[in-house]
Amino acid sequence: MPEHTHASPATHDGNSRRLVLAFVVTALFMIAEVAGGIISGSLALLADAGHMLTDAAALLVAILAVRFARRDPTAQHSFGYLRLTTLAAFVNAAALMVIVVIIVWEAIRRFLAPAPVMGPTMLAVAVAGLLANLLAFWLLHHGSEEKNINVRAAALHVLGDLLGSVGAIAAAIVIMWTGWTPIDPILSVLVSCLVLRSAWRLLKESTNELLEGTPLGIDSVKLQKALCREFPEVRNVHHVHIWQIGEQRLMTLHVHVIPPHDHDALLDRLQHYLEEHYHIGHATIQMEYQGCEEPDCDLTHHAAQSAGHAHHHH
Repeated sequence: MPEHTHASPATHDGNSRRLVLAFVVTALFMIAEVAGGIISGSLALLADAGHMLTDAAALLVAILAVRFARRDPTAQHSFGYLRLTTLAAFVNAAALMVIVVIIVWEAIRRFLAPAPVMGPTMLAVAVAGLLANLLAFWLLHHGSEEKNINVRAAALHVLGDLLGSVGAIAAAIVIMWTGWTPIDPILSVLVSCLVLRSAWRLLKESTNELLEGTPLGIDSVKLQKALCREFPEVRNVHHVHIWQIGEQRLMTLHVHVIPPHDHDALLDRLQHYLEEHYHIGHATIQMEYQGCEEPDCDLTHHAAQSAGHAHHHH
């Protein structure tokens, strides 16, 4: 469906390449951080590696989204494969929750029985991690002029990760200067909270999309009222369904109208309005001319309007 792809293949390729590069950088450093965390005995590094895993996963979802968005729909999958990315985001978020629980559990154990931590090793790995994050962020930030939601999400992930690396560096310096090891589990819990926040948001959004929920930011009741207000021919709007697949918003609705002179023009105006105000690029509108069981749009609203007009005439 050509009318729904707004980006040229060239920007897609550019995005895809940047995403793949950022993914490679992040994944390699995640492995380095896990190794560093185990060698130095630092939980903050492991927590940061958990955070980098969320980044790597977010980047992978973004890469898949760019790839799948290019696949043509089939008779079997009329929307193409965009839902796979939502599913991947959901799995990613659920896995993160588990990681956070493990890290917090381990932090509590460490707090009760402090373990030795090698400050210098921890510092070296944390600084390298910070540089890797900066590189990944630079790659992504360059690519997000074309505002792809997945690239944006990945850039935000990496930004949160920068904070995680800074935390690990701070913990390493404290341990090297004062030898106070509990700072390590304390900071690992703080980093976990960052991970939890992004994981929770991701879980909420992907669940909403998988359950065919109304896209965030659209109030379908307000939308119905807006249609009645903007189009004098519209008596009422019902059987409204709005959902989202990938970045594509879809809608079906029944519109009870006063028989128009030009049916197609009204349909066109309705579709334009939905696209312009709600970014719904694909609306299936069923027009009805007969009276229907539902109450009129907003009789009180019309009454108020006519009262207002009467008032003006005085």
